Amino acid sequence: MSILEVSGLTMGFAEKELYTDASFTLNKEDHMGIIGQNGAGKSTLIKLLTGQLLADAGQIKWQKKTRIGYLDQYAESAHELTIGAFLRSAFNELDEIAEKQAKCYVDYAQTLDERLLEKAGKYQEQLEAGDFYALDVQIERVMTGLGIDALGKERQVSQCSGGQRSKIILAKLLLEEPDVLLLDEPTNYLDTEHIEWLIEYLNAFSGCFMVISHDYDFLEKITNTIIDVSFGKITKYTGSFKKALKQKELKKEVQLKAYEKQRRQIEKDEAYIRKNKAGTRAAMARSRQKRLDKLERLTPPSDNLQAKFNFPYIELLSATTLKVENLSVGYERPLLSPVTFSLSHGEKVVLKGFNGIGKSTLIKSILGELKTFGGTAQFVDATVINYFNQELSWEDKTLTPLQLLQNIYPKLEPKTIRQRLARAGLNATNILKPLELLSGGEQTKVKLCLLELKPSNFLILDEPTNHLDDETKAALKQALLDFPGNILLVTHEESFYAGLADKIFDVEQVSLRK
Repeated sequence: MSILEVSGLTMGFAEKELYTDASFTLNKEDHMGIIGQNGAGKSTLIKLLTGQLLADAGQIKWQKKTRIGYLDQYAESAHELTIGAFLRSAFNELDEIAEKQAKCYVDYAQTLDERLLEKAGKYQEQLEAGDFYALDVQIERVMTGLGIDALGKERQVSQCSGGQRSKIILAKLLLEEPDVLLLDEPTNYLDTEHIEWLIEYLNAFSGCFMVISHDYDFLEKITNTIIDVSFGKITKYTGSFKKALKQKELKKEVQLKAYEKQRRQIEKDEAYIRKNKAGTRAAMARSRQKRLDKLERLTPPSDNLQAKFNFPYIELLSATTLKVENLSVGYERPLLSPVTFSLSHGEKVVLKGFNGIGKSTLIKSILGELKTFGGTAQFVDATVINYFNQELSWEDKTLTPLQLLQNIYPKLEPKTIRQRLARAGLNATNILKPLELLSGGEQTKVKLCLLELKPSNFLILDEPTNHLDDETKAALKQALLDFPGNILLVTHEESFYAGLADKIFDVEQVSLRK
């Protein structure tokens, strides 16, 4: 049974057509993954389905009374509520019923009206059906599952980082148990342990869902159907992610063969027309020309612009490049036990541990961006650092990537900047589009392009793969493997740092738990 029917969907921005006359359905039993390269229109599709954007053409029909839960990849919350109160608000309806029941008992004590007890009994049935008396247990389970328990219930939501807010909003959506979940990159701020918990939750979810993710291992474990957003089309495949890729490759082969067959026939007809447009066979030539004019020409399967990165290296002659001794980091209180470690020349080190444990705080403290509670972090002289911050924030988000790079590097020719941005996987249209209108993956590519323009010998990267498609991740990983200098990397993706890291530092081993 269809929960959602999409037909004739057409949507585009400026010169870029995202999809034309696209159609698909979401059925009650569907655990659907949404795939496609950065900028293909995946997040736009979700915004169309939720009514945040209006399509150029087409129809989007939800089954009546469908309750939808939506997680935006830029999830924000202006709530001044504490985390505990915010999550409890998922059950406002049940709390209101409990208040009505309590009022019935208060009024009965004054009036002895038996009808009030009957009413209270009906409220009791509703509360028990909603498992009202186990709500706190449910909240604790989801907080622990997503790693929010480390933040505590009393912290205000507005004081949390963007990644932490994303997890908190995801937790509230799961607690609400809507009919349909629409999740845009839900694993971006989750570590391996919490991704595994989410996989179990989604596999047991009684409703249907649509999930955008570039974490293909995650998609393989949760999906039974895939829609592929690419080349102006939306194509639905049944089966797991890997099965969908096989179907996509087969379809690509069939399309290529049909295109080549038609191309050869067109060339044959055109040659015949040129040779016989005058003479005894002119009528036949005109007939073939009319047939060609009416022919719906096939397009070859094409590939999006592929990213390629190269981080220029400055020679550094030193055996040890970074020494961290008894460094105590945190905000109002230390998050970690005092940290001591060092990096030798060319070493690549991964910091792992669940979100909120203090990985980003440790990095910012090493860079001197945050005050510490003691200890030292010392880079060797002549160290030149390139730092990738995971937050997609810009001083002026109305600038285009071309304008941004021109402002930072005024001596570079516009042609050179365009070439650099193209190498990072950005097409000509996106180079001239305001940063605020780019997808998360496209903005990340701009940030990586900026790193390429600054020669260095020490790369510090905080979750650089968030928002990136698989092809771009592979290009980034190869560039990091090729980089001769040091790398300090924060990432939750084991498949990304496998074969890249010389050492893995588990930050959880030095965390200070409440």
